[in-house]
Amino acid sequence: MSATASATMILAVMVAAFVAAKLLKVSTELALFAAALAGALAGGQGVAPRHLVEGAFTYFDIVLIFVTATLFMNLFKESGAAAFVVRAILRRFHRRKAPLFVLLALLLLVPGALTGAGSVTVLIMGGMAATVLRTMAIPGPRVAAIVFIIAGLSAAAPPVNLWAMLTAAGVNMPYVGFFLPLLVPCVVLALATIFILGAGAKPVDLAKALAELPEAPAGMNWLRVATPFLVFFLLVIAGRVFPFNLPVLGLPLMFAAAGAAALAVSPAKIAFFRVSRETVHQLLPLIGTLTCAGVLVQVMALTGVRGLIAITTVTLPVTAVFLTLFLTLPVSEAVLMWGAAPVLGVPLVLLFNTIGLDPVVALAGMSVIWPLGDAVPPTAIIGRLTAATVGMAEPYGKLLKASLVPAAIIAAAGTLMVVFSKKLALLTVF
Repeated sequence: MSATASATMILAVMVAAFVAAKLLKVSTELALFAAALAGALAGGQGVAPRHLVEGAFTYFDIVLIFVTATLFMNLFKESGAAAFVVRAILRRFHRRKAPLFVLLALLLLVPGALTGAGSVTVLIMGGMAATVLRTMAIPGPRVAAIVFIIAGLSAAAPPVNLWAMLTAAGVNMPYVGFFLPLLVPCVVLALATIFILGAGAKPVDLAKALAELPEAPAGMNWLRVATPFLVFFLLVIAGRVFPFNLPVLGLPLMFAAAGAAALAVSPAKIAFFRVSRETVHQLLPLIGTLTCAGVLVQVMALTGVRGLIAITTVTLPVTAVFLTLFLTLPVSEAVLMWGAAPVLGVPLVLLFNTIGLDPVVALAGMSVIWPLGDAVPPTAIIGRLTAATVGMAEPYGKLLKASLVPAAIIAAAGTLMVVFSKKLALLTVF
């Protein structure tokens, strides 16, 4: 049997194992692991314990970023700072829809941008943003769509973009130069989303909104709100300005320092160990997905399946690849979640690089499209979490329908970024 035929057979076995696991209502994480184990057995490698362990630690550094960043944001929320900011903005701009929409969109972008997870945006800011939007007479499905779409864009926004980080690691490309190629489209598309879905909104019912929002603790002020972020960004800037005079701290330690600052300046007493436990519990599905995705990629490399996918991808007509990005990326995300990045993203970036496109901008464009799959079954993890968090009473399909227009704009924008990535390469200078 040829190497291509053997790899094809192993891939078929892995797909069958994944589908069978999902049909048996097994979680996505265990389904990925089952696919990896089936692939190793089909490839004649046995259980391959060494490769399972090595694969499980492939994304260990990213897991550390997730944990520390999410702990920081949860401590920030527990301190009452998030509620203080939303209430202050509401009091100041409740009569002015445009600046209120802009500020709400930016607030929704922050948690996911710092943690790389749209679920963190939904859990920390989603409920409060939905409370404000509902008092503006925006229908429930459109409120949920606003929160979901911007939560997805927040996960794609810098500094932490998991799809870009996982793909870059797979092609041995440094995670450098992504800031503006990710920031510009995420901000612009978030603003477009909230203004499109919020069209026809009425002025905020201030009394009703303030009554439904959580109270900010006495003593909270803008200095306490800003201090943790100042600590984080000063550490980031210091590392760039004095690269030879400071040790490499790494994002996990920077987020830990910011979390310590949030704990120190909080006017309210925070149960640190309770928040830590809740953070780990909140992140277990995410950590499980990353761990099992690492195992899957390791086994795919071991058995030749990864090479088969890479060769198949780079030999496809480029036009066909461009025209199907809007479909293949969200579908792969819906099935594999973040595992789609190393499985599909790596060969796509290699393809784009070989035809002369800018790999950084092209990967940024792909990263903008990927989060759309988080509302699509079988996983639909962020979409269903959003519907539950904002209290949407309508059927889940209403959220999908409300998301169609902004999703189409995002898919088109991401595809254009890929196609014209060479002309947009100037964005990578920062």
